[in-house]
Amino acid sequence: MRISELSAESGVAIPTIKYYLREGLLHQGEQVAATRAEYGDSHLRRLRLIRALLEVGRLPVASIKKIINAVEDESMPVHYMLGTAHYALAPAVQPEPGPEWDSARAQVDDLLSGLGWSVEQQAPARDELAQTLVRMRQLGLSTDLSPYAEAAYRLVSEVDMHTVPYDGPRDTAVEALVLGTVLYGRAFDALRRLAQESESARILSPGSPRPQTGAEP
Repeated sequence: MRISELSAESGVAIPTIKYYLREGLLHQGEQVAATRAEYGDSHLRRLRLIRALLEVGRLPVASIKKIINAVEDESMPVHYMLGTAHYALAPAVQPEPGPEWDSARAQVDDLLSGLGWSVEQQAPARDELAQTLVRMRQLGLSTDLSPYAEAAYRLVSEVDMHTVPYDGPRDTAVEALVLGTVLYGRAFDALRRLAQESESARILSPGSPRPQTGAEP
């Protein structure tokens, strides 16, 4: 297909496609004439991936380039390719040197070790969880995360990782991981809040009238 057809099929404007080509985010088409190139399904897949990373993952171009390089490096195992995308999605956390931080980070390491999870030491989520533990301790909240860890692992092992097409094109696998991580994560948070409201109603006010629209439960 021509670039105009690629634009129509993907929903990405032609100037944007040309920008992706210049930046190396999108591989070049097959040159069939001096001023004409042909594009195919692999370009559509790549554009879907770029849009997922930009619009859903909210990633900067520099991070997207790193992920694209991992996708194109056929020598990189799929696990590490997906990890490149996963790490890019993690929020930036600035470690807070001091006893509180060190203790929280040690708790995270001990928790993961006790669970037998295979997680790299540099995984951004380790610091993210440690930062959360610091805040929880400061607020006097329980920091026993075992029930949450069990629920998270059950969800991931039974649902999350089965949505990733490991044996298909590498672009598609990363796209599925990004969409699943971000969107299903949001859906899970919303469902948790809805479940809390339902359980609160069951425990605290089983016979009370429903609140007015817009009112707090």
